[in-house]
Amino acid sequence: MASTPDHLTQIVRSGDPERWLSVLYAPEDRREALLSLYAFNVEVARIRDAVREPLPGEIRLQWWRDAIAAPAGAMTGNPVADSLRATIATCDLPLPAFDNMLEARIFDLYDDPMPDRTTLEGYCGETAGALIQFAALVLDREAAMAHAALAGHAGCAQAIAGLLRLLPVHRARGQCYVPADILAAAGIDRDTFLAGGPGSDRAVSAMAALGREHVSAFERGAGALPASLRPAYLPAAFAGAHLSRIEAAPLDGGRPLSALRRHWIALRKASRGW
Repeated sequence: MASTPDHLTQIVRSGDPERWLSVLYAPEDRREALLSLYAFNVEVARIRDAVREPLPGEIRLQWWRDAIAAPAGAMTGNPVADSLRATIATCDLPLPAFDNMLEARIFDLYDDPMPDRTTLEGYCGETAGALIQFAALVLDREAAMAHAALAGHAGCAQAIAGLLRLLPVHRARGQCYVPADILAAAGIDRDTFLAGGPGSDRAVSAMAALGREHVSAFERGAGALPASLRPAYLPAAFAGAHLSRIEAAPLDGGRPLSALRRHWIALRKASRGW
């Protein structure tokens, strides 16, 4: 079996290539900790695809809760979970935030409507935003605390772009992350949107505009980010480019960024900041 760092790298590189790319710009002695966080996120995010019914998915989420909360020194036998537990202990990461993240992920298992923009932003903050803050704490705890507010905007920007990129997948399984108030403003309902009916493109454009609001809010404050925190925020650097492509093709998730474009964006932000 591959060593733990190699195993984590394989999971993140295949399941979340933009976060994997960001790890390359982190100090070498922090990379395994970041990979443990991002591999955990990949494993949790793909639970919906691994189960046929919500209940088995909730059981898997509970397993992660129990693994994270297990006594010091306990081993789960799962290399991702054991590496994550080591990162949490070494970097003194806040356990309640992990519980909130797993609670937010319950939404992924069901086809319930996203009620409104505020609920969507809460979901994004507790998932992508929390992950950015965890990474920042790993890299530079003192600086992370001073710039914590930016993680919320960066997380919303990244998550909204990501959700819109996955729109074809979500629609195929009857799932809708576009909030009901945005759908209503576009003059359609959830069923019409899932069917790709008239007004669906307006709803996607409105959600993309919300994502751009968070991109702008993040970038207004990101100039003050110290270089030590840039790798934590690099995953959000791709949001603007993704949103531009989504706006050009609202219903098909937008054209993917090439590997070269991703590397260029990461290099520019890692070296120059925002």
